[in-house]
Amino acid sequence: MNNRRARISLAAVVVAAAVSLSGCSIIDQFLPSSQPVRDAETGEVTEQVDNADVFAIRVGDCLNTADMDTTEEVSDVPVVPCDEPHDDEVYYSYSLADGEFPGEDAIIADADTTCVAEFATFIGLAYESSTLDYWPMYPTSGSWENGDREVLCIAWDPSGAKLTGTLAGAAR
Repeated sequence: MNNRRARISLAAVVVAAAVSLSGCSIIDQFLPSSQPVRDAETGEVTEQVDNADVFAIRVGDCLNTADMDTTEEVSDVPVVPCDEPHDDEVYYSYSLADGEFPGEDAIIADADTTCVAEFATFIGLAYESSTLDYWPMYPTSGSWENGDREVLCIAWDPSGAKLTGTLAGAAR
């Protein structure tokens, strides 16, 4: 019996040490989504939040999604101030019309039209001439049932280089 208690105690110590050595990222995985920390006047993100509620993301927010599986439904994303290295930036947002869920292919086709058309307005250069690319974050059938209609157009550098600063007017 004593030996069993010692093993349980040792296991608890090992888990506690692993958590403390790995930082908050392990703990963040089990916490509910958080609101991004924003400047009261500008609305810009001022602190990194590893689990920001996806429905709180706005145009101009900078994200770190390179290590995320964005092909699955996501409820939170890592946000950072744009002056820190990041993977991508939200440059446009729009809502789809109410009704039946149009299907993923129809949403992607709509995003291709809308996001490409809005790309030059934010980036300062036509999509076809840019070294940057875009990807859409869009409703799933599950989130659609809960009223989600928002599509986020997100710019990124396909070279894999981290971005620093906003892409607004970057003209590249």
